[in-house]
Amino acid sequence: MSSRRDWLLQQMGITQYTLRRPRALHGEVAVSIRQETRLLIVAAVPPPLTDPLISDVLRAMMMHEHEVVVLTPDQSAMLPDDTRCVSWSLGLDASAAWEGSHIASPALAELYDNAGAKRALWQQISHYESDFFTDPDRS
Repeated sequence: MSSRRDWLLQQMGITQYTLRRPRALHGEVAVSIRQETRLLIVAAVPPPLTDPLISDVLRAMMMHEHEVVVLTPDQSAMLPDDTRCVSWSLGLDASAAWEGSHIASPALAELYDNAGAKRALWQQISHYESDFFTDPDRS
């Protein structure tokens, strides 16, 4: 039936549109981030930025809490398409759908008890350090 409907609409010169974010019709709204945001943390259970390990990571990246936004995967899917930001997937398999450097690690509880996971996280931070450090005196 839809093919006949599509054909009829085409014959009448009516342009059909496809929604990029159909969930918006179900009450979800687009998520926007502040201009000073430098890091997006995406986690199923959003960690508090005051957590000691999170604080250590932010300190290592030379970032402050006001420069970080914590989102759930559903919220991150609602970010605008032109979002460009460094992201950290915490306990998620999916990579970021937007532009920018991306690091991934196990969930926070596992990071506390897994030295190998911490080491892998620090290696990723070191690999992308030019994206984290904005101090003009650093070379």
